[in-house]
Amino acid sequence: MTTDVSKPEPSPGIMASRVRIQTADFDLSTEVAALRANGAKVGGIVTFVGTVRDLNEGAQVAAMELEHYPGMTEASIDAIIDQALARWPILDALVVHRVGPLLPRDQIVLVAVTSPHRGEAFAACEFIIDYLKTAAPFWKKEDTPAGSRWVDARVSDDEALRKWAPPGQAATQG
Repeated sequence: MTTDVSKPEPSPGIMASRVRIQTADFDLSTEVAALRANGAKVGGIVTFVGTVRDLNEGAQVAAMELEHYPGMTEASIDAIIDQALARWPILDALVVHRVGPLLPRDQIVLVAVTSPHRGEAFAACEFIIDYLKTAAPFWKKEDTPAGSRWVDARVSDDEALRKWAPPGQAATQG
């Protein structure tokens, strides 16, 4: 786990850092190439890239500021990846999350998962982003025409966790 607030580096693989928090943008092609280079067993790579919306809850968003809890954020995301590794036979996972000032259409987050087969990679990628949205300590402040506002957690994000809970149990946030 690393906090890099300057320049991005390609994923070195599962035995090294699986989580990067950084201010700099990331290059999707570079990240996917690094994951692909990690082994011949890779049969599929699934990626999710989250971006800054220009409209949220009916208000224009001019900019967004993302803050995090250094050390705790990385540990939280690393634990989410550990849960995904325990659930599915995936080979590697990477989360790159940006912090600091961002503009509409900027990339915020990359979740990438490799596995021998696509089904496990899709499921693990969705699991990681669902839990990242609710369990990782990030705070968003949006600049709108009405002023700046902190963004509250969404009920829809909490509801997304339900599909990952064993039958008869509620999903937990990590």
